[in-house]
Amino acid sequence: MHRWVEAAHKLLVRGEAAVLVTIAHVEGSAPREAGTHLLVTREHVWETIGGGHLEWRAMDVARQLLRQYGQQGARHVERFALGPSLGQCCGGAVTLAFEVLTLADLAWVSALHKRLAAGEASLRSVAFGAPGAGVAASQPPGGPVLLTELAPNEPLAHPHALTRDADDAACSFWQGSDGWLWLSERLAPSDFHIVLFGAGHVGQAIVQVLATLPCRVTWADERTETFPETVPPNTRVESTDTPEAIVAEAPPGAYFLVMTHNHALDQRLCETIFKRDDFAYFGLIGSMTKRRQFEHRLRDRGVPPERFEQMICPIGVAGITGKAPATIAIAVAAQLLRVREQQMRQSAPVSPQDNGVAV
Repeated sequence: MHRWVEAAHKLLVRGEAAVLVTIAHVEGSAPREAGTHLLVTREHVWETIGGGHLEWRAMDVARQLLRQYGQQGARHVERFALGPSLGQCCGGAVTLAFEVLTLADLAWVSALHKRLAAGEASLRSVAFGAPGAGVAASQPPGGPVLLTELAPNEPLAHPHALTRDADDAACSFWQGSDGWLWLSERLAPSDFHIVLFGAGHVGQAIVQVLATLPCRVTWADERTETFPETVPPNTRVESTDTPEAIVAEAPPGAYFLVMTHNHALDQRLCETIFKRDDFAYFGLIGSMTKRRQFEHRLRDRGVPPERFEQMICPIGVAGITGKAPATIAIAVAAQLLRVREQQMRQSAPVSPQDNGVAV
């Protein structure tokens, strides 16, 4: 998640310009949602705005801007009708915001990079000049990029009294009272926090799949030697003989996966997890036989039987019966994503009405 920030930081530190492409606004059906990014240099790209003809055109426009404005920086907004102009079946329309990033942008990119690494959220706001103005220079009328601190769960809001698009809680695109077009987006570390106990074959396979998803992983095992030499950037290794403490330290809304090499340890972890009532998911690897044994033992340990339905065992989406580590990993990741999306829909805030004009 937000891999473009780290890539942009590395590029600017060594003096190489790049173009940040952001989906500013979506009308109808589109491959990706508002707030999705693509970072483009003369030879490389990071992230994706959905592939296909739209992404190809975005890369072409970005590289044209890079050739023309790579030394001074520039901003540009362009609307693409996916069906009529690009031949894509989505049929909607997408407005893309292009920002040529140069050494002048290093300060805010560095600040954003540090804040994300520290687990802090930010509001990034950028002006693109008046509608129909074409390419705008990075300095007036565009002005600097504004970076504002946000609390972890603070909703999107702009420091100026501008209109925001209530359709998306993470990215807004407006025309302000000053006539400028503004893009504002909430950039925060993922709150999709997975705590995985067990560094065996299945645990290692799950970590590799989770590396491709917008989540953070705490990976715990008492056997230091079982961890691979390198782990994905979104994964933090905890080699500990007191894994119960990691359960207690996990944030509210965490997703727990228990799959250690030791059934007695699995049981202790289950007991500790059941002491919490704020987890989003709790999965235990094993068969129905293991589940029944654990339910009996946990009942004897004082866990109310009505809570057993909160423990997913066997884990993984139904209908996938393969037992190879990679197969289990994909089935589990799919289950986590399904639970995640259900909970996001249930907790989606209702946006207040604004008085300005949304673009």
